[in-house]
Amino acid sequence: MSALRRVQSGKSDKTNSPRKMLSSKSDLRFGLVAESIVQSLRIGVIAFDPGLRIIDANPQAAKLIELGDYIDQSLAKGTNGASTPGLDWTQQLKSVVSMGKTCKFDSVGYTVNDTTRWLQIVCVPLKKGKRQRILGGAMLIEDITETINTQKQLANAERLATLGKLASKVAHELNDPLDGILRYINLAIRSIEPEGFEKPREYLSRCRQGLMRMVQIISELLEFSRSAHTSVEYVTVEQLIEDAIKTMDAKAEASKIRILRNYTPSMPQIRSGNLVQVFCNIIKNAFDAMPEGGELRISTRVAAGNTAVVKFRDTGSGFLAENVETMFEPFFTTKDKGTGLGLAICRDILERCRGRITAENAPEGGSIFTVYLPLEANS
Repeated sequence: MSALRRVQSGKSDKTNSPRKMLSSKSDLRFGLVAESIVQSLRIGVIAFDPGLRIIDANPQAAKLIELGDYIDQSLAKGTNGASTPGLDWTQQLKSVVSMGKTCKFDSVGYTVNDTTRWLQIVCVPLKKGKRQRILGGAMLIEDITETINTQKQLANAERLATLGKLASKVAHELNDPLDGILRYINLAIRSIEPEGFEKPREYLSRCRQGLMRMVQIISELLEFSRSAHTSVEYVTVEQLIEDAIKTMDAKAEASKIRILRNYTPSMPQIRSGNLVQVFCNIIKNAFDAMPEGGELRISTRVAAGNTAVVKFRDTGSGFLAENVETMFEPFFTTKDKGTGLGLAICRDILERCRGRITAENAPEGGSIFTVYLPLEANS
C-alpha cells in the first residue's frame, strides 16, 4: 500500500487500523510488483472499494486531485459542477462498481488552491474470477492541461488568421467610400460657412468626427491583418521611443503629463520593424489612463540573455487583475471609444521578432508595461 494512503487514513483505533482494513481488501491493493510500476507513472492511479472509499493511490494522483477518504468526494471538491455541469460523481462511480460500467470524462477542470488543471479521467470496474465478481473500481487520471492549452492556442491562431483576412477585405472595401463621404462633408462645411448656418455646420462637423473614428478603426484593422513586414533599418531603442513620444507631444502637453526618461547608455542597435507603433500604442494607453495628468517613466536596460527591456510606468488608475491576459486579445477594451486592437497589435508585432510584452499593476498605483526584445533576433 502506498505511504500516502496510510498517512491519510491512519487512526489510533486498532480495530479500525488501516493495515487491518486493507488486509481485507488485498485484492484492491496494487501489490508489491505492481506498486513499483504504479508509483513511477505520470498518470494518477486510484483504487476504491464498492463503497467508493479510496483503498490505494499513487503519488501522482495526490498531485492532481485533493485526496480524501472517498473518491467521489475528492473529485467533487475540485469540480463542484463548474466545468462539468450536472455531473454527479457519486452516481457515476456507483454505476462502475454496481453495473461494471466503464466511464470516461474528457477535459474535466479541477481546481486546487485557485489553480485549475484539465484532467482526463477513466473509471473501470475491478473484477475477479470466472464470474467476474466486481470488487471495486480503478481510476486513471491524466493531466492534459498542456494539450488543452495547445489546442486553444491553435484554434485561436486559426480564428485570428480568418479574422485577419476578413478584416483586411472589409477594411479595403470601406476605405474608398469613406474617403469620398469625408471629402464631400468637408466641401459641404466650406460651402455653408459663408452663409453662417451654425446648426448645419455643427451637424456636419459631428458627422465628420464619426467618420474620422471609423477611419481610425479601419486603419487599425488593416494593421492587425497585414502580413509580417520587418524593416532592415537598425536604430537604437531610445531613438524608437523618442520617435513615438514626438507623435504624442501635443497630447502630453494638453493632458499635463510629464515624461521622465532613464535610458541605459550604449544600448545595442536593433532592427526597427514596426516597433515605433508598439511604443506609440503603449504611450497612448498610458496617457488615456491619466486624463487629469501624471507621470510616465520610461526606462531601458539590457537583461540577461542579451535582451533589451523597455519599461513604461504610469501613475494612472491601473487595471483589473483579471484582465491581465485578456487585454492583449483582439477587440478587448475597457475604454468607451476603444477599438480593442492596440495591445493586440503590439503583441503581434513583438511576436514577429520573438519578443513579448507583459502588464502589471504598480504597487504604488498605476500600471507597468514591459517590452522584452531579444537582441540576437534583431541582429
